[in-house]
Amino acid sequence: MIKAVIFDLGNVLINFDHRIAAKRIFEFTDKSPSEIYNLFFDSGITAMFEEGRISAEDFFLKIKAMLNLKIDYQEFISIWNGIFFLTENNKEVYTIVKNLRNKYRIALLSNINVLHFDYLKKEFPVFDAFHCVITSFEVGARKPHPLIYAETLECLNVASPAEAFYTDDRQELIEKAKELGINSAVFRDAKQLRQDLEQAGVNIN
Repeated sequence: MIKAVIFDLGNVLINFDHRIAAKRIFEFTDKSPSEIYNLFFDSGITAMFEEGRISAEDFFLKIKAMLNLKIDYQEFISIWNGIFFLTENNKEVYTIVKNLRNKYRIALLSNINVLHFDYLKKEFPVFDAFHCVITSFEVGARKPHPLIYAETLECLNVASPAEAFYTDDRQELIEKAKELGINSAVFRDAKQLRQDLEQAGVNIN
């Protein structure tokens, strides 16, 4: 029986696109938008930042040096955080979360850095719906590392991974969760999520 539900954040509850930042940064560097995008989205330096192994200031200084940026820290933060937006699909997922909250333990599990997290808490009021908010920069590990899943299950206080359902838009992260025994489904949209939850035995009404 499912007793807890775990949601990813990015492109599930809040959409984002690093290309928005890459296009804006392009004005202040001699690097191409694709080079900037690759550095922002999934590079070693971004991984370090999302695992809390470097500070926001150090991250900026490393990015500034790597891209030969001609902007200051505050200008960078504005661009770095300006990648998020809400869709109708996001809003439907949030409604699902709110409906589940009184019947199940609910967790948010995200690979995220401190700058994005602090910004989203101020600008996007979705975090109130969750009993647990687990972030990579606080845990010191990113999905798909088993540690961050274990931290989430512990916060949810489930007896076994099989008592939790997890949705994420990235297939490889879902596969790791399945290996750990968590009921999991790739997020496509709110309609598909409802079907996946019902199939797992979750009461969404």
